[in-house]
Amino acid sequence: MGEILNISRKEQIVDRAAKLFKQKGFAATSMRDLAAELGIEAASIYYHFKSKEELLEKVCFDMADKFITNAREVNDIYFNAEEKLRMAIKFHIETITENQNQSSVFLSEWRNLSEPKLKLFRQLRQQYENQFTIILADGEKEDIFDDVDKKFAVLSILSTINFINEWYKVSLIRLCMISV
Repeated sequence: MGEILNISRKEQIVDRAAKLFKQKGFAATSMRDLAAELGIEAASIYYHFKSKEELLEKVCFDMADKFITNAREVNDIYFNAEEKLRMAIKFHIETITENQNQSSVFLSEWRNLSEPKLKLFRQLRQQYENQFTIILADGEKEDIFDDVDKKFAVLSILSTINFINEWYKVSLIRLCMISV
């Protein structure tokens, strides 16, 4: 709990909610579970969040913002498409590995969002995928990439790098980074 002392109570709640949503799933996690994890009364959580779903929204939409911001930054840089694709993948991996609990929730628990938030979240996911599509289209124009089904290619790329969340351990990557 030491590392959590430097963040606000609201951030602590979001952090622990993401941890529990990852471990137990959104549907199986109760506000009482979260309160017990934090060592507080369940009513205290409601001072910061109206509902468990609001916590899910916070995690999902914050992660979506991180992914989209990174991808837009990559597309605003004047590099060739191959370099942009490398950078977009690198930023995606960094975002996943730096926010493991949140990224797990972002990748799997978003389906528990209710309308209209679910529709908005799907739109954000599409915006993110579109950033990769732009890179692939630019690469095709630059004669760097072949003309492929871009939707399939983007989904293949993202599915592959999203799987990192299933096997990644902080110590493994740190070990690899030290040896480089």
